[in-house]
Amino acid sequence: MHAGPGKHGRQNCHGPAYFPARCVSVKINIARFGGFCFGVKRALDIAQKTIATDTRVEMLGDLVHNEDVITEIERAGIRRIKRIGRGAGKTLLLGAHGTALKKIQTAQRRGYKIVDATCPMVKGIHKIAQRMEQEGYAIIIIGDRNHDEVHGIVGQLNKRPLVIDRLHQFPVRAVNKIRKAAVVVQSTQNAETVFKIIDELKAYIPDVRFFNTICKPTRLRQAEIRTMPLENDVMVIIGSRTSANTQRLCQISHALNKKTYCVQSKQELRPEWFRGARSVGVASGASTPATTIQAVVDYLKRLNK
Repeated sequence: MHAGPGKHGRQNCHGPAYFPARCVSVKINIARFGGFCFGVKRALDIAQKTIATDTRVEMLGDLVHNEDVITEIERAGIRRIKRIGRGAGKTLLLGAHGTALKKIQTAQRRGYKIVDATCPMVKGIHKIAQRMEQEGYAIIIIGDRNHDEVHGIVGQLNKRPLVIDRLHQFPVRAVNKIRKAAVVVQSTQNAETVFKIIDELKAYIPDVRFFNTICKPTRLRQAEIRTMPLENDVMVIIGSRTSANTQRLCQISHALNKKTYCVQSKQELRPEWFRGARSVGVASGASTPATTIQAVVDYLKRLNK
């Protein structure tokens, strides 16, 4: 959306240091699809309801991938843990990215009450992978091998799946051994990269069943970020460096506009980035709070003064 004069932009007639030194309307264009996605909102709602009724609540790892959000959750009284300990009288909150079955079973054995905040779209990936494994297909996951969501998918299966996280390190030897494969995708992957990997897989495996499990919020954000960098002098992408979907937006935007800056908050912004700019695009990851986005917009507004 365009932030025009009197809203998020203003008539620039005084020759400021960073925007053009003549009377122009500096545009601050905010992505239509930004801020919390459905899965993040749902996880936070579950967390709030849980802490309202249960006094001893722990979350296994990060509920969502944003440091500011995690800080707020901890302030609300939910304790973050890395390992499953004794759970008698405690509630364990599972993150939005999904959790391996063995971890859930371990927590239950140790006395935890389980509250599952896994995104329903991620749950859908679990069900597809489990069903196709039962039908005799080798499971291939296209995703970041060290990401929580991929760990969660791997942890639903009886056999170790093949994880492919980049095209230039395509595992030819492993793929050559597979005769039929079902392919699922981490929900926040770059669609263009995924389709290139699928084409490569089909060149080696006779029977490939592909399930495009990139979620709708990711598709919408990536579609928008393929045009915004071409329409703006500078791009600012807001989100955590641990957020896979934010990093995808950064990669796509930077490939189209070298003046793309990826930040976690307004504190990382530098005024010299915007020197001479007549338009600035602002996009954000799926776990970026609205308050963080607004703080960046307010910073850009002040540069106009």
